[in-house]
Amino acid sequence: MDYIQPLEQFCQTVQKNRDSIYLNQPIAGQLKTWTWVEVDQQARSIANALIQMDLGEGARVGLLSKNCAEWIIADLAIMMAGMVSVPIYPSANRKTISYVLSDSGCKVIFIGRMDDFKEADAGIAPDISRILFPYPSELTNSDNKKVLSWDKLIKTEPLRELPKQNPDDTMTITYTSGSTGNPKGVVLSFNNFASAAQEAVNISSFTGNDRVLSYLPLAHITERGLVETTSYYAGVMLFFVDSLHTFVDDLKVANPSFFISVTRLWNKFQSGILSKMPDKKLQFLLKLPIINRIVAKKIRQGLGFDSARTYGSGSAPISPAILHWFNRLGVSISEGWGMTETTGLCCTNVPFSEKAIGTIGKPMKCVEMKLGKNREILIRGDAVFKEYYNNPVESAKSFTDGWFHTGDMGSVSEEGYYKIIGRVKEQFKSAKGKYVTPAPIESLLGRFTEIEQVCVFGAGRKQPIALVVMSPQTRERTEETHQQLLETLQQTNEKLESHQRLDHLIILKDEWSIENELLTPTLKIKRAAIEHKFEHYLDEKLTEKIFWEN
Repeated sequence: MDYIQPLEQFCQTVQKNRDSIYLNQPIAGQLKTWTWVEVDQQARSIANALIQMDLGEGARVGLLSKNCAEWIIADLAIMMAGMVSVPIYPSANRKTISYVLSDSGCKVIFIGRMDDFKEADAGIAPDISRILFPYPSELTNSDNKKVLSWDKLIKTEPLRELPKQNPDDTMTITYTSGSTGNPKGVVLSFNNFASAAQEAVNISSFTGNDRVLSYLPLAHITERGLVETTSYYAGVMLFFVDSLHTFVDDLKVANPSFFISVTRLWNKFQSGILSKMPDKKLQFLLKLPIINRIVAKKIRQGLGFDSARTYGSGSAPISPAILHWFNRLGVSISEGWGMTETTGLCCTNVPFSEKAIGTIGKPMKCVEMKLGKNREILIRGDAVFKEYYNNPVESAKSFTDGWFHTGDMGSVSEEGYYKIIGRVKEQFKSAKGKYVTPAPIESLLGRFTEIEQVCVFGAGRKQPIALVVMSPQTRERTEETHQQLLETLQQTNEKLESHQRLDHLIILKDEWSIENELLTPTLKIKRAAIEHKFEHYLDEKLTEKIFWEN
């Protein structure tokens, strides 16, 4: 199928919406805005400045920043200059930053909003030019490092003629989050993004007045493909977050009509609601005529969802119990699935269907999906990448007759709804010699609303065990919580085959986070890191079914 390429589509949208507001950046309580034509002119100026650096056509350019308006403008500028973007997570450590820049061959890098400039700077070689977004920074021209000012570069004469994008040309090298080792560089073409974005627009009911909050890392493919690139095709307004502390206020200012989140944050939203009202009382009120609508609306308004029509969840499996729980509040979350290698979203329950809860919906028209050996999901199509950068061996291993091996195990219903049942590599063998798949067990445990994070493991044990992080309000042991966990364990085991049943729930005192390197930048658990940190529990003889870590 022929698609309009991203840069061409952006230019068309600029001509259509010239003086309409496109980007909205909160800064210290004030909202700075850019119209479509202002974004276009600034991107053309930055593009011309990049060309004048004599980097060469197809040069790799890094992007290292939290989400902000300048991130979008810089990404457009890199395309306009005929160069290739290399986004890096702003939470990445120096080792990862150094690896990505070296592997991709970046010659220049944009640096923006960061929590730790020193850590980032330590990962950037001195010969790589740094372009600083116009925010407070700790970087200077010291140590022979070349530091350039964004404010100076946007005064460059705007580029008049833009390069023609050939569909198969490389748009970006996007690195995976590296949950199992060094990140892999996924080479994505303009056509990959065009197909994914256009199909996302086709299945969504976008209008000319839609508003979207961009807060999940733009270095992640979902935000890049489903939010940034889709905005070119749908003409939506993008809003950003000033800081973690202002998130709730910024969300209310954005008043999004579309809101995408990840499992970890939906759990946090749920915990926040339940910290103000016990679930038993909430569920009682939601059963009362008239009252139920008032209560649900008040909760949605408190979250900043006054105008939201479409909600999404991805990045990691989410418990169907949580989806049903939110649906009773009028927050109908469509679960979706995709990978960096599929340019983000490729299978989704959009438009939302309640009967599809617990599934990732149906494949989008830009791809085909099927089940292969060991029930592994295979995928091919316009949105699927062609190769890993500098890694021909891994590239060849990942495809069979044009079908990409996703590594996800799944099932498919007669209606065509796909369901993820775990990762092929996450299966482990118990002492009984039988394989256990963690994800379905973790999903069952997720029905207990006070459980925020869970990881099932147990290679070599007679029975598996589960590591559990409770919500903040229940992290201290009480008799009531202990009893609820015992009941949760019993109810979970009743739904499992004998070799899958859990021996113990181990309640941990500290949550898993990006900072302690137990979560990826997209808030997925780093299973290998968690198993390594807590592997001593595999050999310990625990006397209690519910064991509370001291």
